[in-house]
This record gives sequence, C-alpha cells and structure tokens, in this order.
Amino acid sequence: MTTALLIIDMQQAILAGLADPARPPAIDAQLNEVADRLGELKRKAEAAGMPVVLVQHDGDPGHRLEVATAGWQFRSEVAPGPETVIVHKRNCDAFHDTDLGERLATLGIDQLVIGGCMTQFCVDTTTRRAVSMGFNVLLLEDGHTTADLGPLTAEQIIDHHNRLLSGFDAGSKAVRVMPSSAVHW
Repeated sequence: MTTALLIIDMQQAILAGLADPARPPAIDAQLNEVADRLGELKRKAEAAGMPVVLVQHDGDPGHRLEVATAGWQFRSEVAPGPETVIVHKRNCDAFHDTDLGERLATLGIDQLVIGGCMTQFCVDTTTRRAVSMGFNVLLLEDGHTTADLGPLTAEQIIDHHNRLLSGFDAGSKAVRVMPSSAVHW
C-alpha cells in the first residue's frame, strides 16, 4: 500500500471561541497535544519520503478561519514544507469541491493516515468519504480533537467517533483506529 498522512484543519483559530468559558484551558491543552503528535508524525513521514497533505479550511469574511488572517494560518507544529501538498476546502468534506482525490491518485495513494480537527465534522466526514472513495484509513485515535458541543465534552465526542468509525467500511476498504505511536513509516 502507498500511504499518505492527511492532516485536516490544524489552523491557528480552529477552536477559537467554541468552548464554554470554563473549558478553554482543557480544550487548548488537548489541541496542543494533538498538534504536537501530528507534527511529529509529519516530520517522520517527510523523513521517510511519505507524502503529507495538509487540508486548510478557507473561511468566509468574519469567520474564525477567514482566508489570509492569522487564525487561518497552519499551526507551527504542522507548518508546510517544500514537498507538502496543500488542499483548500470550504466544506466539512475535504474531497468535496477540491482536487484532493486527484492529487492522491497522482501520488498513487491507496491508504490515508488521518488526524486533525474537528472530530465530529471534518475528520468524520473526510474519513467516511475516503473509505467510500476506495482508500483504507488509519484514523489516529489520539490525533484528532474538537471543542465541546452542547452537553458533550470534547473527550466524549472523540471517544464516540473512535468507537463509531472503527471498522467502518465500504466494500473492501475500511477504517482502523490506532494510536499515533503505532504508526511507523
């Protein structure tokens, strides 16, 4: 299998203003840990000559991820290098109205290692779509995060999606959930 690391929406303001006022320290700490893990995986993938794809959400004017603002920029832990593929999206699905599928095909990719933000939106949607498009997916159980949503904490949402997506399949392609420490290039 030819594998690529796909990092979704690890941007400066991805979770800005989404948490209950009492929760930002915990949410921020978790985001920082995920960014560090993804940054380490990115460095290892690049050193091994594996393709890395960064997906960047292009928000409208006034959105926390408004194009060309500080909040739109990638976090330093996953900053693109000269070989990094960057895909811009405007929806939760990184394949919808983008050239992601074509770029992966050009690289001969048939397996994706996926992490990033936000678990219940872009990570979930892109993971499911990838499988239905014919990719095997390794979802990093400790490599995606989000903010609280209603009565659900970020931790509950992450745990739920790890359980829900584990084994999700479309034909012969499926999602396996594994810790980032188990990924070796």
